[in-house]
Amino acid sequence: MIKQSKRLVYIEDEAEMIDLVRLILGRRGYTIMGANGGRVGLELVRKELPDLVLLDLMMPDMDGWDVYHQIKSEELTRDIPVIVITAKAQNIDKVLGLRIAKVEDYISKPFSPQELLERVDQVLSR
Repeated sequence: MIKQSKRLVYIEDEAEMIDLVRLILGRRGYTIMGANGGRVGLELVRKELPDLVLLDLMMPDMDGWDVYHQIKSEELTRDIPVIVITAKAQNIDKVLGLRIAKVEDYISKPFSPQELLERVDQVLSR
């Protein structure tokens, strides 16, 4: 079961995507804090210590993998689960993300609202 107070940070350089995810997950009771870009996102994660991070990989200011590695290298944030959401959907990228980097999940854009809800619910129920 989902606790209504779960807080998520979505690090994404497109404001429309943040709004879309906020709309989809907000209906389920999640609180979504959007961060426009990697640097802002990293600071928000450090400040808020969310229950989950949603992370885009391709951002102009800071690569998503760099953000991921910084989150996982810091004691305060290393246990926060991360779901990568990206248009970079080649199989090798997914394998790298799930097997080597050990992200909790990997969602390819475009995705359906149902897929997003199911994946977020699944990771947060672990």
